[in-house]
Amino acid sequence: MLELAVLGLLQASPLHGYELRQRLKATLGTFRAFSYGSLYPTLRGMKEAGWLCEDDGNAEVVAGAPPLTGRRGKVVYKLTAEGKERFQELLAEAGPTSWEDETFGVHFAFFGQTDPEVRVRILEGRRSRLEERRESVRTTLARTRSRLDRYTLQLQEHGLESVEREVRWLTELIETERRTAPPAASHPPPNHPRERGAP
Repeated sequence: MLELAVLGLLQASPLHGYELRQRLKATLGTFRAFSYGSLYPTLRGMKEAGWLCEDDGNAEVVAGAPPLTGRRGKVVYKLTAEGKERFQELLAEAGPTSWEDETFGVHFAFFGQTDPEVRVRILEGRRSRLEERRESVRTTLARTRSRLDRYTLQLQEHGLESVEREVRWLTELIETERRTAPPAASHPPPNHPRERGAP
C-alpha cells in the first residue's frame, strides 16, 4: 500500500522525504497515518529494488510540476523507469488486496490514473465485501439486540448505517463509471469490405 502511494506521488514530481510525507498526508487524508518510521525503510527498500533513485536538492523538476522546496543538498527521490513500470503494475491490481479497508483508499486516491475496467472491478469488489459485512452485522443485531444496553446498540446501529451509506456511495460510483465508460472499439467482421482493402 505504501509503495503504491509513494510511486504515485513520485510519478508526478521528484520529492524529498519531508515533502513526500506531507503529500502522502494531503493525498490520503484520514485513510492512513504515515510516519517517518514506516516511510524511510520503505524508501530504502524501493531504492534497492531499483524503483527509485536519490538526487540532491538541485534535481531537475518534471515540467509543469510544483518546484521543490527543499534546501540545497537535501536528498530528493525520483522514479526510475522500473519504478514507473511497477506503479502501472500496482494500478492494474484488482483482486482482494485492492478493496480491503487498509488498501482501498490508496487505490481510490489514484483512480484518475487507473484503467476504467480496473476501477469498476475494484469498486465492485469493495461493494461485495461491504455487503457481506452488512449482512453479518444485521444477523448479529437480530440475534443480540435484546441483550444489548442502549449505548452498545446505538454503536452497532451506527456501524451498520456507515456500511449501508458506503454501499450506496459505491453503487453510485459504479453506475457513473459504466455510464461514462468509452464504447468498446468496433472491429469490422471477417470479409468486411474494409478487410479486403475496399474504400
